[in-house]
Amino acid sequence: MKTGRPVLVMQLPERLNLTEARGFLPEVMAVLRNDRPLIVFDFSEVQQIDSAGVEMLLKCLERVMSLDGDLKLAALTPQASVILELTRVDRLFEVFASVEAAVESFRGFSLREAPPSAAWYAQLPGNGRAVNDRLAG
Repeated sequence: MKTGRPVLVMQLPERLNLTEARGFLPEVMAVLRNDRPLIVFDFSEVQQIDSAGVEMLLKCLERVMSLDGDLKLAALTPQASVILELTRVDRLFEVFASVEAAVESFRGFSLREAPPSAAWYAQLPGNGRAVNDRLAG
């Protein structure tokens, strides 16, 4: 399934502390009015992140998920990476080495139909009788 929906990339401030989070959060919430938003947070300039910054990330994730969207993190600096690992917040997000990789991840997969010969679900282990035979009696 490839998506043609636009991906919004947002550059995070150098310091993701209480003051910056208070200013950045309304900007993010303003763009989170569309259904199923696709967002990448660019961490390439983040040098400091504190608990208010982590809380802001969690609020953004909660809002995006409530809209059936996805939020990914990209280009984490060593400082940001350490804080997100220590708080275990990194486990809640898909993290990418670059913004380009994160954006491509929204578009880079497609579903293929299984060939007709791959009816692996039609046989049950054991005596090999078909599912319908089992259900019929």
